[in-house]
Amino acid sequence: MTSTQSETTETVAATDRIWTVPNAISLLRLLLVPVFAILLAKHHDVAALVVLMFSGWTDWLDGVIARKYNQVSRLGQLLDPAADRLFILVTLVALALREIVPVWLVVVIVSRDVLLAAFLPALHRMGYGPLPVHFAGKAGTFALLYAFPLLFLGSWPGAIGLTATIFGWAFAGWGIGLYWLSAV
Repeated sequence: MTSTQSETTETVAATDRIWTVPNAISLLRLLLVPVFAILLAKHHDVAALVVLMFSGWTDWLDGVIARKYNQVSRLGQLLDPAADRLFILVTLVALALREIVPVWLVVVIVSRDVLLAAFLPALHRMGYGPLPVHFAGKAGTFALLYAFPLLFLGSWPGAIGLTATIFGWAFAGWGIGLYWLSAV
């Protein structure tokens, strides 16, 4: 077996793995979604903010580990975006219920995922697999995951709240734009 064949075989085996560090991190993020929602609903704002920030950091971390240690897997390619979408949805709804973000923000962001989901059956019938993740989508998700803690902090009084609001809406604007650009 040549060196190239060996590398290809190892890569294929790695893509079928289920138990990887990045998958465990994505699973942890999924498990943190209800924790965050409960903390926010019970007005444990500091703890909710810590969970939200930790989730954003682990979203970055699992991708770095997957690429650096060749632990990219098919499960991870499904689990990571699912965790992102669920965290984004729950965060948006929770922040809207607390009147921290307007309802239109929820509609603009969620309608993008609904639109893409509506196209998936047709794409599947035409022989396309899951939609690929593009840099614009990753950057949009990154910006949104930065925007939410900042917008949440923006509800706090004083200079911290004002500064967080300004940066939060800047990240939200970029996130929405990149999120929709990736959908196109």
